[in-house]
Amino acid sequence: MKLLPAIAFAFITSGSLHAQTSPPIKVDVKLVNVFVNVTDANGSPVGGLTKEDFTLAEDGHPQKIAVFERQSEMPLSIVLAIDTSGSVNKDLAIEKRAAHTFVHSLLRPVDRLDLIDFSSDVREVVPFTNKLSRIDYGIDNLMIGPATALYSAVYLSAQSLASQPGRKVLILISDGGNTVTGTDYADALEQAVRSETMVYSIIDVPIAADAGRDTGGEHAMITLSEETGGKYYYADAEHLAAAFQKVSDDLRTQYLLAYYPVHRIADTDFRRISVTLKQPPNAHYNVRHRTGYYASPGQ
Repeated sequence: MKLLPAIAFAFITSGSLHAQTSPPIKVDVKLVNVFVNVTDANGSPVGGLTKEDFTLAEDGHPQKIAVFERQSEMPLSIVLAIDTSGSVNKDLAIEKRAAHTFVHSLLRPVDRLDLIDFSSDVREVVPFTNKLSRIDYGIDNLMIGPATALYSAVYLSAQSLASQPGRKVLILISDGGNTVTGTDYADALEQAVRSETMVYSIIDVPIAADAGRDTGGEHAMITLSEETGGKYYYADAEHLAAAFQKVSDDLRTQYLLAYYPVHRIADTDFRRISVTLKQPPNAHYNVRHRTGYYASPGQ
């Protein structure tokens, strides 16, 4: 289904249709897309749900679900961002092999992927494309550097995704350390939320080893995922391929809920979204989605 970005409503301010003396006022009401994942107590996707199973609200105000789809076929716009700094260089060869497999298994003709690497700088290796040969070549030619511009990578990836169609996804592979000044965490998160980017974090770090870990950076990657409706995974070198497969499965089992928010005046342009699920007895389903969005002026 192709979704229109906005619908214009015309209102008559005075007089009849034949005696109108001023142009109609047009208010653009943007369709808000909310991609939702539902899993059971074992983390397995829950299928077969209907629109009637969900309740959706914005800032506590109930909203009417205008569009509902299961396993959305909406195209994917993906940025695959790979940390190539010295701290994760030990796993780079394994990351490359896992990335090749992931791209070939996930990417459809309607999807587009942009490949970047980041160390001291953020570099676009391959611009948005669905040509697997170009992506494969890019994965094999990543550039290594000493530092880690993690937050700049998130910010620039989200900025690039903002103008892309369909579901916007950032797959971020890093150990969580940010050692380059400039863009900070708050800037990176806001840009991701504003661009409606779902961040999937693959945290490449040996879980059992505490020495030398940047736990603050790991927490930042986790929060980026939770706030944007994505997900995070811890994966050492042996489990990177499995983490990629989980990302692929997650993207294939999403529900799309969309609504037209009621125009209102608020103290902030950030609107908080909540989705609840009518659960059967003894079920323990987990519902995951982005926490909110930034409204455009006049919305």
